[in-house]
Amino acid sequence: MKHILLPTDFSDNSLNAITYAIQLYKDKLCTFYLFNTYTPIIYNVEHVLGYTAQYELGDTIRNASQENLKELKTKLKQEFPNNTNHKFKTLSRFNTLVSGIKEFLDTQETDLIIMGTKGVTGAAEVLFGTNTVHVFKEIKCPVLAIPSNFEYENPHEVLFPTDLEINYNNTQLNVLKEIAIAKNSRINAMHVATGYDLTEQQISNKLELEAFFKETSFLYHELKSKNVSEAINQFQIKAKINLLAMINNKHSFFENLFFQSKLNQIGFHLNIPFLVIPAFK
Repeated sequence: MKHILLPTDFSDNSLNAITYAIQLYKDKLCTFYLFNTYTPIIYNVEHVLGYTAQYELGDTIRNASQENLKELKTKLKQEFPNNTNHKFKTLSRFNTLVSGIKEFLDTQETDLIIMGTKGVTGAAEVLFGTNTVHVFKEIKCPVLAIPSNFEYENPHEVLFPTDLEINYNNTQLNVLKEIAIAKNSRINAMHVATGYDLTEQQISNKLELEAFFKETSFLYHELKSKNVSEAINQFQIKAKINLLAMINNKHSFFENLFFQSKLNQIGFHLNIPFLVIPAFK
């Protein structure tokens, strides 16, 4: 049984991500948690203590959240009536998104978080929504971010860039391997050489990675480039990649690519699902 958290703000963007999740795991026994967090626009403790109207405001917002979740659950059951593998539970929380997710993870075993992300695209970069960036940074659970308007397709070609500096036993890579096996995906591990030979540790990590994915179609690519993000972008287009997966490990090149800019920009085009895998705590 898989336990998958589906944050939603009831937008088309989040509904698209939920639909992706259901189709990705259509053959698996899953409990999906439809999760909405809310905070009143005006919330002040002193006012709550002094004015009944503040209580009513909180009740109204909570009731709207719960009713919207109920309607969403009904809609999904109507849209996917024949899938008996899936159960849906609804959770409404007075909290911020990141804090609410952390609270949920403290009490519920969770395999994966799948959420929509709405970015502002430019000529050479994409700007993720603030919520998505905060979840990537703060949450120690695999997160699959689905871009707006990305229609579901099986992730047959997966790109997995790595600097080979990571002990893969200390990551949560199982989620990627399970997807690859279930969907007959090919894992394209990519290392970008910037002019130096692999160290003994990198060679050892490479062998470890190959052994980990031995049950899948696995290809290792060694590319020479001075620009990692450019190499990712070019490979993604050439190989028709439809899932990008990276490990977010402290001091890893993921942080260098992703969090250097104050605007949290990535220097490669991203119009495909993006799986961010954290290291274990």
